[in-house]
Amino acid sequence: MQKHYFYVLHCRDNTLYAGYTTDLERRLKEHNLGRGAKYTRLSSRRPAEMIFAAAYPCRSSAMKQEYAFKQLSRKEKEHYLQTQPLTLSLP
Repeated sequence: MQKHYFYVLHCRDNTLYAGYTTDLERRLKEHNLGRGAKYTRLSSRRPAEMIFAAAYPCRSSAMKQEYAFKQLSRKEKEHYLQTQPLTLSLP
């Protein structure tokens, strides 16, 4: 059964980027090569570091978490990242 991930990147310009993927390592490489999301294609945002990832059993759950995270203020996002346990080994 394929895992689905919600993840957060810390970009070089000190911004955060949240996304969804089924392959964390591949997706991080895409972002850092300028082939990821439009947001991370700017050279001022690369390299990006994956600072959080959580696995979900289905695409819908992971994407709902991504959406909810994107609705938070920067302060709320930082609090979320500090209080959530990181259970994955990130690339």
